[in-house]
Amino acid sequence: MKNLLPALFGFILALSIAHTSLGQDCNLSIRGKVIHLENNQPIYSAYIWLEEINSGTLTDENGNFQLKGLCPGQYTLKIQYLGHKEIIESINLSSSPFNKTYRMEEESLELSGVEIHGHKDAIQTTTAVTALYGEALFEARGENLGESLKRIAGVTTFSTGNSIAKPVIHGLHSNRIMILNNGIRLEGQQWGAEHAPEIDPFIADEITVIKGAETVRFGPEAMGGVILVNPGELPVKKEHTTNLYVLGASNGRMGNINMTHTGGSGKIPGLGYRIQTSAKKAGNIKSPDYYQGNTGLSELNFSGTLGYTSKKLGVEGYYSYFNTELGILRDSHTGNLSDLQEIIANGRPFTDAEFTYDLINPKQVVTHHLVKLKSHYHLNPNWKANIQYGFQMNNRKEFDKRRGDLNERASLDLELFTNTLDIFIDHTHVNAFSGTWGLNLIQQANNNVPGTGVTPLIPNYDMLNLGLYGMEKYSKGPFELEAGARFDIRSVSTARYIQEELETADLSYRNFTAFLGAYYQISEKLEFSSNIGSAWRPPNVNELFSQGLHHGAAAVEIGDQNLESEKSLKWVSSLEYSGKKSLFEITVYANKIKNYIYLNPTGETYSSLRGTFNVYEYLQANAMFYGLDFSGSYEFSEQISGYVKGAITRAKNLDEDNFFPFIPSDRMDWGLSYSFGKDGKKNKVTLSNQLVAKQKREPDFDLAPAPPAYALFGIGYMKKMTIGQNKLNAGIQVNNIFNTSYKEYMNRFRYFTDDIGRNIQLKINYQF
Repeated sequence: MKNLLPALFGFILALSIAHTSLGQDCNLSIRGKVIHLENNQPIYSAYIWLEEINSGTLTDENGNFQLKGLCPGQYTLKIQYLGHKEIIESINLSSSPFNKTYRMEEESLELSGVEIHGHKDAIQTTTAVTALYGEALFEARGENLGESLKRIAGVTTFSTGNSIAKPVIHGLHSNRIMILNNGIRLEGQQWGAEHAPEIDPFIADEITVIKGAETVRFGPEAMGGVILVNPGELPVKKEHTTNLYVLGASNGRMGNINMTHTGGSGKIPGLGYRIQTSAKKAGNIKSPDYYQGNTGLSELNFSGTLGYTSKKLGVEGYYSYFNTELGILRDSHTGNLSDLQEIIANGRPFTDAEFTYDLINPKQVVTHHLVKLKSHYHLNPNWKANIQYGFQMNNRKEFDKRRGDLNERASLDLELFTNTLDIFIDHTHVNAFSGTWGLNLIQQANNNVPGTGVTPLIPNYDMLNLGLYGMEKYSKGPFELEAGARFDIRSVSTARYIQEELETADLSYRNFTAFLGAYYQISEKLEFSSNIGSAWRPPNVNELFSQGLHHGAAAVEIGDQNLESEKSLKWVSSLEYSGKKSLFEITVYANKIKNYIYLNPTGETYSSLRGTFNVYEYLQANAMFYGLDFSGSYEFSEQISGYVKGAITRAKNLDEDNFFPFIPSDRMDWGLSYSFGKDGKKNKVTLSNQLVAKQKREPDFDLAPAPPAYALFGIGYMKKMTIGQNKLNAGIQVNNIFNTSYKEYMNRFRYFTDDIGRNIQLKINYQF
């Protein structure tokens, strides 16, 4: 009996312990996010390990991880990533789940006597972001920037013919969209509807679109969104890579070649360089039934980068040169009022052009130089000081049909000089906070080059803009909260002669903007982000002072000196689902703009010796833009996959209770792909279809009704091969397979001609 009692007591105690253990909540989790201490960039494939359960995982592309099915207790978490200091933390997991953001500090890693350091800057934002890279970017090679970005849901183009395209984000374009060329805001004559961005997409390793109002981060011209054209990182050790692209297209008989060489020094660790050059030539493009006269183009571009990186210091110099000559559809410049009315009624040119590479007037010749000098210095592991200077010179010449010797003179000859200076400090800490504080200075001088024999469309002007801003982010595991504020002050001085009388004006603008955004990873597969921000844009000089014929646009434009600054409040929310076989994202937005400036057709015409032109005037109204973007993909099997994307945009004139001109109509793209082949030789065939609805929400007056809806089919084949240590990518794409005649509402030349017909493109990329 004495021996039985202790045994019975032990049995009861064991049952009690077992019961307690069985009753525990073992559905707890440890969630977290791993990012670089230096710049808040997510770390992909960091190694996460829990010693007590002898199990682990890897971080995803956003730096997130999750370990599920854990019981309450004490755990030892290890985080490892090559070239960074290991993190070991003891976690007491109780009844609630555990969330935390981990910032990994870089440490020197010596390989063959070379120290490797990563110093890539990351732009983290809680608004909707989409990027083109890898295979999608390869498929876009040979296209201008605007056409390339049409692959992203919610991005369309405002075009003038086939060769001139401006990106449109959620219905906004031109001075409301900021483009950054390797971190420098691109400053050209972007106010013109037919002024395409002066940038070569071949410089990009990745093109990113931020769809929110990013005025606080980048300044007034970012009220509609931002496009980041980013080259790849420079090597910091001895290595060399060359990328060769050879492209051709049947329509326009286009040829395009690009070569990029990137290398690192073996004698000076941390020193890297890149040189890139491209050339492009195309002739008259063809609609399904006829050639469009004088629609060819030529380009010659170059860029070079030299950078040095050490553990604390980074220095980079960058130069890019862009040169293009673009023909303007000759039939868009008509002789008299009856000719203009007849060609609009006819819907196509009366003249039957032939194919040629020759360019005649009307045409554009544009050159753009950009110089960037940037340096950063790590004051300590948590604080980094940055300074960046940019210089740009833009020369735009527009030639019109003129008589005698005047035909060789530009009708519009503008030189724009821009200096930008950015000074800012980044701070990151092991705790949950990080941020950026800084100032931005922009100085600009725009001059009309004398000798055109034509009264300048816009006056000479000097502009100075100073912006002060601050942004802070709180991160804890799957949750991020971000806020920022900015104050800008701008002064503009103008001068020009009108009938031998000097007219001057001095204008000043100032405004405060702010934003608040949040991101939350609901689960391993579901993410949600939301951002609301105020934005503003002062009226551009052309909107204030245009008084004459804009030759490249084939239109007379009338400005208004009493225009006020645009002010907006934009809300953007995005939900993304990422499963093993499926990916889906939907973005909704609403953007209320006070004093929205738009170019409106008056219904009047202007006749001169150069022809008859439609008259447009700049007006203001309160506006509401809203809509949604969606995109998704699904893998039906290892070989077959499909995708779909689309956008709906609404833009209402709240004052007149009607609609604005040139707003994208509803559209959807879908496609199916079949992949086959073994490693080293992969093949993919894609069938695609684009559906574009008729724009039924037209303004009260337009020169012609909106064109009907259309559907275009395309097919593509891509092959990836490995040849020794080198890679070969080859592809063929056929757009508009059935040679369908159609007109895009967002093409300003839809009044005069159909859009481009069937086009067969061949693309070859060799990496060695």
